[in-house]
Amino acid sequence: MAYTNFIPSVWEESINRELERACVFLEDCNRQYEGLVSKKGDSVHILGVGKPTIKSIDRANASGEIDEAEEIDDTSVILNINQIRYFNYKVGDIDKAQAVGGLMDALSAETSEGLANEMDKYIGNLVTDSSVEKLTAAATVVTKDNILSILDDAIQKLQENDVNMASGITVTVSPRFYKLFKQAYISKDTSNSEELRNGKVAMYGNVTVKLSNNVARTDSGATDNIMLRTKRAIAFVNPVTHTEAYRPEKSFADAVKGFALFDGKVVRPKEIVNINVKYA
Repeated sequence: MAYTNFIPSVWEESINRELERACVFLEDCNRQYEGLVSKKGDSVHILGVGKPTIKSIDRANASGEIDEAEEIDDTSVILNINQIRYFNYKVGDIDKAQAVGGLMDALSAETSEGLANEMDKYIGNLVTDSSVEKLTAAATVVTKDNILSILDDAIQKLQENDVNMASGITVTVSPRFYKLFKQAYISKDTSNSEELRNGKVAMYGNVTVKLSNNVARTDSGATDNIMLRTKRAIAFVNPVTHTEAYRPEKSFADAVKGFALFDGKVVRPKEIVNINVKYA
C-alpha cells in the first residue's frame, strides 16, 4: 500500500474534526443520543414529558388539602438511523504525488467538505417536515422593508410556545435572504454592523443569524424555507465515519473508500418555525 501515511483511525478523526468546523446546520442540533447507536437500522427512542399544572391554594381552605397527584403525559419520538453517504476514489502514480507533500491533508479536507455538505443539506430540509409550522400558509414575498417584521413574527411564534429565548435561538438564512436582511439591519443596528459587512455570524436581538447555501428550497426553487429553532428542536446522530485504503485490482493506483452514517429528526416541533418566503 503506497499510502504510507494512511492510518484509518487518524484520518477518521481528521474528517470528524473538519466536519464540526464545516457544518452550519449541524452545529445547532441536539447530539446527546449519538452514543446510543452504532449501525444502520438502529433507532433511538427519544422521550419527552409534558408540563405539570401549577395550582394555587385558597387561604380559606383551612385544612390545606391539595388535589390528587396528576399524571403527566409523555411523548416518544423514534429516530431511525438510515442515511448513508459514501466516497470511493483512486489516485494514480501515488508515490510521485506524495512527493509533492500535503496530499493526505488535501484529500481529507475535500472529503470532509463533501460529507459536511451532505449532512447540512439533510438537516436543512427537515424544516419542511409536516410537523414544523410554517410562518404563513403561503410563502410571503420578502423585501428589505418587511424582512425584520417577518423575523419578529417568527420569533413571536416561538415565544408564544413558551420557548426560553435565552436558551440559544438560531436562524439559518440563504444568501438571498441575508442580502435583504443586511440592507435592512445595517441601517438600524448599533453594535454589529461591522460583523455584518464582514459576513460573519450576526445577532438579531438574542437570535444568532447564520448563512448557508443549504437552506431548503421548494416550489422549484422559488421559496426559501428559513429555519428558526432552538438547539433542542432537531436531534442528530453521526455514529460512524469509516475509511479504508485499498489497491484496485484493475488499476495502477491506490484508492480510499469510506462512508458516513447519520440521521436527524425534528423532536421538538414547538421549538422550530419554517419562515417560508419568496422574492419579488
